[in-house]
Parts: sequence; structure tokens; C-alpha cells
Amino acid sequence: MKTSHLLLVGFLAASPAFALQPVDPKLTARAEVLFFEPLKFTDVRDRAMGDSSNTTYLDQIRDHLLEQAKYYVPAGHKLSVTITDIDMAGEFEPWHGPRWDDVRIVKDIYPPRINLSFRLTDAEGKVVKEGKRDLRDLAFMMKITMSFRDDSVRYEKALLDDWLSSDFVRVRKK
Repeated sequence: MKTSHLLLVGFLAASPAFALQPVDPKLTARAEVLFFEPLKFTDVRDRAMGDSSNTTYLDQIRDHLLEQAKYYVPAGHKLSVTITDIDMAGEFEPWHGPRWDDVRIVKDIYPPRINLSFRLTDAEGKVVKEGKRDLRDLAFMMKITMSFRDDSVRYEKALLDDWLSSDFVRVRKK
């Protein structure tokens, strides 16, 4: 029985249909996003007494960054981003009472903040660009952003978009 499995595996491996093909750089992921100790992040909660493990905010931020990377990362390159802290725009104000526990009050005194480190590598794995950034937008309430109006993480997405456009050259139109 074991011999027949080995023969089958050997046959399939030798078959041209199953031969390893070179990976097309256009098909590989252009970015990866990691969250370093997200339970220690300053604020990614969706309730006053909640925690970051019960929210989808981190998934939304990661998905947005992965989507936007295709416009700033050339084919064959890879952008690795490690987010080390997030303080979302707005704050929960407990003095409003228990019915306001899940209402984030957004005021200009509560700006969004994201700390991250990044590394851009080329197809051979050589580092093209790397660094750390402490992203802040003290004027976030003054910007007119129509693209994320009903999005609960719109200010954080706009902050990441500003970072990408300032640190990287756009390689593709939307």
C-alpha cells in the first residue's frame, strides 16, 4: 500500500502538468500587514468597556492597506507593514451615561494616530526603502473626505492613504 502511494506521488511529481512553474510577480501579494501585540494598542475598541479582540476594526484597516498597496507597490516588490499602535479618532466619554457606551465621540481634540514600521523589498529581496512612522493628523476634522463617509475607520484609512501617497510613488491609477 505504501509503495503504491510512493509510485503515485513520484508519477505526479514527474508529470509536466504538476511541475513547479515560476511564480508570476503580478500574481504575488504586494503587501503584508502585521499587528504587533494588538491587545496593547491604545484604542481600537468599539465600546467604552470593550477590547480590540471583539472588533473588526483591525481587519478593516488591514484590508484597506492591502487594497491600497497595489497602487503604490510596483509589480514584483513587496511592502511589509507592522503596525505597533493605533489610537482611533474620537473617544468614548463615559460621563454621558451607560446608553452612550458604544458611541465614539469624534472631536478635533481626539485625532487619529497610527505607529508603524515598514520595509519595501524588490523581487530579489533587497530592501528598497524602510523606516518607522508615527502617523498623526491634527487637522483630520477639516478635510472633506467623501469616499469613507459611513465608515467607522474612515479617519484611520485616510491617515494611511496620506502616508502611502507621501512615502511612495503611485504606480497605478485607480
